[in-house]
Amino acid sequence: MRNYFITAILLLVLPAALPAQVNQRVAQDTIVNPGETAIVNGDEVQDIGVDNNIDSLLSIWYMQRALQDSSDFLGPLDVPVLELPDEVYISRLKALPCIIDLPYNHLVRNQIIYYTQRISEKTEMILGLSEFYFPQVEEILDQYDMPIELRAMAVIESALNPRAVSRARAKGLWQFMYGTAKVYGLTMNSYVDERFDPIASTHAAARHMKDLYNIFGDWGLAIAAYNCGAGNVNKAIRRSGGKRDFWTIYPYLPRETRNYVPAFVAANYVLTYYKEHNLTPKKIYMPSHVDTFVVNKMLHFEQVSEVVGIPIDELRNFNPQYMHDIVPGTERSYILRIPYEYTALFADREKEVYTYKDSIYFNPNIIKQVAARGYQPQGIDGRNKIIHRVKEGETLGELAVKYKVYTADIRYWNGIRGNMIRTGQKLVIYSKLKQSVPVKTVASAAKPNPASKDINTGNAMVHVVQKGETLWSISQLYDDVTYYDLMQLNSMTKRSKIYPGDKIKVKTL
Repeated sequence: MRNYFITAILLLVLPAALPAQVNQRVAQDTIVNPGETAIVNGDEVQDIGVDNNIDSLLSIWYMQRALQDSSDFLGPLDVPVLELPDEVYISRLKALPCIIDLPYNHLVRNQIIYYTQRISEKTEMILGLSEFYFPQVEEILDQYDMPIELRAMAVIESALNPRAVSRARAKGLWQFMYGTAKVYGLTMNSYVDERFDPIASTHAAARHMKDLYNIFGDWGLAIAAYNCGAGNVNKAIRRSGGKRDFWTIYPYLPRETRNYVPAFVAANYVLTYYKEHNLTPKKIYMPSHVDTFVVNKMLHFEQVSEVVGIPIDELRNFNPQYMHDIVPGTERSYILRIPYEYTALFADREKEVYTYKDSIYFNPNIIKQVAARGYQPQGIDGRNKIIHRVKEGETLGELAVKYKVYTADIRYWNGIRGNMIRTGQKLVIYSKLKQSVPVKTVASAAKPNPASKDINTGNAMVHVVQKGETLWSISQLYDDVTYYDLMQLNSMTKRSKIYPGDKIKVKTL
């Protein structure tokens, strides 16, 4: 039912400027039967619904907490729709310095209203993400002499979520299907899927768009072809009698493609005029600079996290293309991106990072399991059943190390897809770690007592920082203490630095 309603909303008012056959065709296609065949980037797939682009908003990784309780993408039905006069929209679009034509009609107006009012909170999140991603996207588009306004396509495709996966299995910031990604040189194997890499996928998208424009010589047709494939656009051109204009071939295009160009125009409008609609970009933490390192050996994220102190979630955020937290550097050289504040420490301890527990992380049996793409859950016979209540800041990778199991096992035992867990969630874990008594909730496994490094001062336990220690490594020394606890207790941020001899509050007594 939701797909029917969203389709009706998006196509409620038809553009008077469009030919009569366009209006008739749109009216006939307003309600779509589930299971219809749709076209995504030239590949036939089962119908994914008009609201597929908005679905991906639920997966925005560092805004997940703000979105996890939101299931109504359109908001309350009684929210008034405040429309501006058409002349305002027209004058604003004309004022945009764009090479690509941005026409105005009722379909474009409906899309603008949808972004600015119906899903205004989600749009503010997209605007916040754009402040981090668009400088990178614009630089790459400029390398290929492509119009900067094409950046709006990433908004339509994925809501600027590099980990977005559609129901049709299109992936990444630019929603590449497997076949198209292969054509444009993106690497996809058991360890790596470069469709999730914002930089590599943007290069591929720019090349793809350049090829489509060279085929059609018209940006409206090229943008439509990105959604449904060049073959379907050519078919629509033939059915229209050879016309080569998006709005003329509109009735002959696949259903979801008809909304694609109006959404593109609306996205460009919103990216420029969001302030006029009282929208404010959501603030997100992303470092101002990210450094890259060339990796020529097998490297596990947990090796980097344990030795250098980078929270593993940050490594995943900046390197979403690595499917199992492993950089397979023996196959070829790969890039690892890390926040700049960790650059010097990583460079100083790089050799130590590669050798840290390498016999555990790269056990041949584990490598074979990953390479085969198959997952066989570990047996639970002889293991202790533990119910772990997730604390703030904990990740699946940390829990796997703590209980000496695989992250895949924790996912399997708890029916989890992906890596997202929430504070307070109860997880069933079957561990070989011995428990003295059955437990209902386990905070953490026993940790070494750092008695020589901590002192009691009044109402707090204070840790004296040793050479090479980080907030992350210090948090691992104490029971019931997380990286985020230390930041809060010491009024620090992720950019704060600590030095040998510093005294860090660990616990209040």
